[in-house]
Amino acid sequence: MLLNGKEVSEPGSDRGMVFQEFALMPWRSVRRNVEFGLEIKKTPYEEKWKKGQHYIDLVGLRGFEEFKPNELSGGMKQRVGIARALANNPEILLMDEPFGALDAQTRNLMQKELLRIWTEDRKTVVFITHSVDEAVFLADRVVVLTTRPSKVKEIFEINIPRPRDRADPEFLSLRKRILAELEQQVVADPKDAAPSALAK
Repeated sequence: MLLNGKEVSEPGSDRGMVFQEFALMPWRSVRRNVEFGLEIKKTPYEEKWKKGQHYIDLVGLRGFEEFKPNELSGGMKQRVGIARALANNPEILLMDEPFGALDAQTRNLMQKELLRIWTEDRKTVVFITHSVDEAVFLADRVVVLTTRPSKVKEIFEINIPRPRDRADPEFLSLRKRILAELEQQVVADPKDAAPSALAK
């Protein structure tokens, strides 16, 4: 894998990661979870505080700075994870089914929140999802992968203007075409349905 022409061979601060499981440290507050990467980099206290607060504000958690993860809803926990990843100012944000564990209503809300955050921050995002609806709603480009070993099977450019309407005929048409590609993979190898990865 290459990032800006450079081979990725180990973890690095140029990549931020948001996991499906919230992966927060339960003994640390929202602020201290968000600031964790900055602490590792030995960022001076004032700069660390300002950056942490900026991203806490960006994800809509002002007022919850001192709350612990067990005092937060699932959607709020995932916002902390996004803020933590962005606070390190990565070149690219990797999101591995980040909304998969959320209920449908919270998932739709978080999709809209992610688009709002992306509009302000403009990071490149690679977002893994098994939901074609989610892919078409969020992405500029949807990459359909084959079953293991995964290879790129098809790339769909999503040129629908935002905000997107899930009931729009163009949206539904794209969703249908992508589902047809995925169904071909399931028929080819019923043991392992192919994921779809989308990149902004």
